[in-house]
Amino acid sequence: MKFKFWGVRGSIATPGPSTVKYGGNTTCIEVTSSAGDLIILDAGTGIHALAQSLQKHPLTAHILITHTHWDHIQGLPFFLPMFKAGNIINIYGGLEPLTHQGIERAMHVQLQHSYFPISEAQLKAEVRYFTLKAGASITVGSVRVTPTVLNHPVYNFGYRLDDVDGSSLFFTGDYEPQLNPYQPDHPGYPAMQELIEQKHEEVIAAMAGVDALIMDSSYTDAEYANRHGWGHGTYRSAMNFAAQAGAKRLFLTHHEPTRSDADLEAVFESLLQAGESDVWVGLAREGEEFELLDFGASD
Repeated sequence: MKFKFWGVRGSIATPGPSTVKYGGNTTCIEVTSSAGDLIILDAGTGIHALAQSLQKHPLTAHILITHTHWDHIQGLPFFLPMFKAGNIINIYGGLEPLTHQGIERAMHVQLQHSYFPISEAQLKAEVRYFTLKAGASITVGSVRVTPTVLNHPVYNFGYRLDDVDGSSLFFTGDYEPQLNPYQPDHPGYPAMQELIEQKHEEVIAAMAGVDALIMDSSYTDAEYANRHGWGHGTYRSAMNFAAQAGAKRLFLTHHEPTRSDADLEAVFESLLQAGESDVWVGLAREGEEFELLDFGASD
């Protein structure tokens, strides 16, 4: 299994000279299984460039949506294979607890006349929707896909992918490790803390031993102090998860939209100098591709 970054920016696309090195497109990752299956993690603006690279026709694509905030779905209407007859586009996601609607709602809303000039009826490919359940694995070609619910202001899946060739990765989408809202002396603190610790162990187990952990790491510790509840993690929390899960490599992604390439590298350099993690760690960068079987136990 191999993967390629097509979008690594969080919240809003940021094209321009200050983000050209790491990229300004929002979240999208192309995964190719050992059997040649095409799996796409999220459909941010990066999926438009990915679509233009796909030469095979007819094409079958499997798009796994972590959640339906704009920066993770806004590229869907621009996924060109949907406009070609003979293609099959399978879109997967969770059931929204408030509306009780599946992932098909993301397309229904975006392709309304008020927001987009082309209607769903004009899509020529066969578009299929699949509602996933947390913890229930599905098989996509040679890959077992297992969704895990992760904390975010909307229903949000992290996905673990296990290929028959033995390679594996976990992608969090957006993820803010949960904090206890109560003070330690509050009567509700112990029960809430127990739930938080149980969920933490569940997430660690879902990530355990993966070759690549691709994780939301939007903020520094100082920035996060003023952003509790915004739904995103920190560089430190990502490194802690990678170490506890025994991941071979950690890729930091969902780069904060106001952070330039130079700023991003400065933050990363400070992390390396602090030497807080024994896990290989790198910044996700548009255009970079990795073969998971090349990842040894250590590099």
